[in-house]
Amino acid sequence: MKRLIALFAIMALIAGMQPARAQARAGNDTVGMVKNGSAAAAGDSVAGSQLDDALLDAVSDTLPIEEESVGFHKQLKTKFIEGNAGFMSLVALALVIGLAFCIERIIYLTLSEIDAKRLMEDIEEKVMGGDVEGAKDICRNTRGPVASICYQGLSRITETIDTIERSIVSYGSVQSANLEKGCSWITLFIAMAPSLGFLGTVIGMVMAFDRIQHSGDISATIVAEGMKVALITTIFGIIVALILQVFYNYILSKIEHLTSQMEESAITLLDTIVKYKLKNDA
Repeated sequence: MKRLIALFAIMALIAGMQPARAQARAGNDTVGMVKNGSAAAAGDSVAGSQLDDALLDAVSDTLPIEEESVGFHKQLKTKFIEGNAGFMSLVALALVIGLAFCIERIIYLTLSEIDAKRLMEDIEEKVMGGDVEGAKDICRNTRGPVASICYQGLSRITETIDTIERSIVSYGSVQSANLEKGCSWITLFIAMAPSLGFLGTVIGMVMAFDRIQHSGDISATIVAEGMKVALITTIFGIIVALILQVFYNYILSKIEHLTSQMEESAITLLDTIVKYKLKNDA
């Protein structure tokens, strides 16, 4: 629609220019010719400027508007630089170290997961068949805390049930502690990240008030700059804490899953040993 309007305007301007030029050429009087010529020249200049404006408008409407696209990493880098470099570096360091602990725990827990039911079926089959050493070999060749607990119980199969149970419970506590190793550091960085952000916020506000005091006037630019730097540190601190919290909850879920596997396997192993003893006593 804008292009049609611009085209009609150009045609109207061209049509209006022709009578003025004809009148300038048709005058017989020299003075009239001069006057008409000057008027025509002025009209031509005005019409020409209007024509140029109309053409520019039409061209600008047809050309696509190029929007500046800035990548997310560049925006993140810009905001990081705008914040206080000291505190932003501490927040980034907390994120890196916290993620390192999270990745280490996730790899360890993932490698510790096995098919516990299948393992217990194989152990029960070997034990009830009288091949206790074969059951121990299965435990030795299987990774994870479940197999370790089963090996600990089978190594004391000749002792009383109470002794075997205490041994399994004690060794299970050790394996549970190994599963939770490093989690305290993750919780530390989860608490540190927003605390560092809030500390940067407070220091940024203090710096803003210092600038106001030195300038002797409350300027909106000074106040806005100080508050912007202060709030950026808080935002990044909260984001880091949220990221680490998600990984920490995932790690806790895997620890709970492995702990339940250890408890179920310990109960199944005790039942198998009791059946084995009853069978041999009979």
